[in-house]
Amino acid sequence: MSTAPILVIGSTGKTGSRIARTLTRRGFDVRHGSRRSAVPFDWDRPETWGPALSGVSSAYVSYFPDLAFPGAPEKIAALTECAATAGVGRLVLLSGRGEVHAQACEDIVRNSGLDYTLIRAAWFAQNFSEGYLRDAVLEGLITLPAGDVREPIIDADDIADVAVAALTEDRHGGALYEVTGPALLGFDEVAAALSSAAGRPVAYQPITLEQFHAGMAATAGPMIADVLTGICRETLDGRNASLGDGVQRALGRAPRDFADYCRSAAASGAWQQAA
Repeated sequence: MSTAPILVIGSTGKTGSRIARTLTRRGFDVRHGSRRSAVPFDWDRPETWGPALSGVSSAYVSYFPDLAFPGAPEKIAALTECAATAGVGRLVLLSGRGEVHAQACEDIVRNSGLDYTLIRAAWFAQNFSEGYLRDAVLEGLITLPAGDVREPIIDADDIADVAVAALTEDRHGGALYEVTGPALLGFDEVAAALSSAAGRPVAYQPITLEQFHAGMAATAGPMIADVLTGICRETLDGRNASLGDGVQRALGRAPRDFADYCRSAAASGAWQQAA
């Protein structure tokens, strides 16, 4: 086992927090990469990147807020240069399935000269329990511009397990893992599984991209609404309605089922409202 630390950029996020916990539990030295960590990392302060990358054996890269946001490719390019200067052994990049800008960032890492692993992930199950759709579950109505598209939703625990393997095992160098859940689900089926596990009625209502944009603009502002609507336009048009084998190839096991995620999240109190 290497004694050099492993950097987890985004160590407070859905995947990064899981990766950091698992690495720590397995006895690895983890360097947390967040604005408030002991050695801070801030995507908006490039002067923090070098110290965070210095002396690490490998680094997990999760870009905030999303690789589809303006400026992401430029920052990923600058980060790879910084990582090369620091002598980082491997970069493990979290990417998005079906996203043009995300795949441009994959190419930057692939062509950087560094050892790398690319994890191209489907829609996160945890969007419904830890993300912005949790409130929708609690309110009983999920509205998305997804029509009758079917999505192979992935549990963030599976993404984290693949990332931990890539960060700690040599055999994942140069690999692209397209990680999905084990089945294609329509969002009406997603709502039914959530309803069953949460013990409350949850329905799905398809909306137009224009309606989605208007709602996001009202709550998050026009710039974020533009980007998120663009992501939906790209990824919810049916292009991702197929299964990937990344979890199986990286870990030698099947990915977790969405219904199992729902039951686990419910048991942890994810959809309990504060008194």
